[in-house]
Amino acid sequence: MFQTFKEWFWSERIWLPPTIKWSDLEDHDGLIFVKASHLYITIPYALLLMIVRYFFEKFVATPLANALGIQKTVQKIKPNAILENFFKHSTSQPSRNDVYGLAKKCNLTERQVERWFRSRRNQDRPCRMKKFRESCWRFTFYFMITVAGVAFLYDKPWAYDLWEVWHDYPKQPLLPSQYWYYILEMSFYWSLLFSLGSDIKRKDFLANVIHHLAAISLMSFSWCANYIRSGTLVMLVHDVSDIWLESAKMFSYAGWKQTCNALFLIFSIVFFISRFIIFPFWILYCTLILPLYYLEPFFSYIFLNFQLMVLQGLHLYWGYFIMKMLNRCIFMKSIQDVRSDDEEEEEEEEENEEGTKDKGTDYLKNGLGTTKDLIPNGQHSR
Repeated sequence: MFQTFKEWFWSERIWLPPTIKWSDLEDHDGLIFVKASHLYITIPYALLLMIVRYFFEKFVATPLANALGIQKTVQKIKPNAILENFFKHSTSQPSRNDVYGLAKKCNLTERQVERWFRSRRNQDRPCRMKKFRESCWRFTFYFMITVAGVAFLYDKPWAYDLWEVWHDYPKQPLLPSQYWYYILEMSFYWSLLFSLGSDIKRKDFLANVIHHLAAISLMSFSWCANYIRSGTLVMLVHDVSDIWLESAKMFSYAGWKQTCNALFLIFSIVFFISRFIIFPFWILYCTLILPLYYLEPFFSYIFLNFQLMVLQGLHLYWGYFIMKMLNRCIFMKSIQDVRSDDEEEEEEEEENEEGTKDKGTDYLKNGLGTTKDLIPNGQHSR
């Protein structure tokens, strides 16, 4: 049964154009062609990248964050066994009735109970240091792999005549540079997928899962079917804009707002050019439209372009967020990652407002007062 499934799965009519056979892709005369077995190594390499990332964040990203003035702060709150038990076993967002009951049990005011829960929730949120380390790692990888991609592709004639991916498809053997470019890219996306549970969870978590799975699926399929020329260009087009995004985040976490704004504007320009002009009007045109002049549609053609269309849909999704951030930059004079959880900022503003009200009340009652015991300490970072 397994053998039958294997024969069906690797059927030539699924993977190859009608005029091509698997025998055309066998190694000969010193030329090496892609093999599905090459991809097995991406899983161990992904685990290796996760180890490299751990040491990079510890010995490179953390000292760099400290040099930029980013400190790992821990919000301290007064221990309270009753409130802690309710937080862990009931809910971290108590209702008004819950707050009233807890205030009676603990001999606190309702406002003090609400602030305790806000501070306790903030303890479990990722700090600015963690966000900086994640962005620093991704920036470093994207920068290095983009430089490598340009070095691999700049002198390749098919980087400009992509339609030949269908025209002289079986004639292109695997180059060592293509092998390592593909393997490292796929290993990196596997590592991102494996670390989603421990990385900061943003509003586009589901979109990130879909993106990583689509990227891995696209790279795997294009590799097995020997569409490596289109695959390398797709990867390069995506990586070139991510460099600017991650660098903008790094400077945002460091508090360099003007630098962050400038980098984000560069990212936006590169993003819209690469993913709304180059990707659809060059790559998609060459893989979706031009082949119809030479070949009848077949399964791998349909499946490859379906995956590329999924990526383009994700481009539209993230383009919407980018437009929102540009709107904030232009009209509100600030850039914030709208994919992040905004509760920290909202709570900080609320606490400041409440602190002002409390201080005003104390002035009215006592002539001079302070709210230092009511406002929790700690840094609310984005």
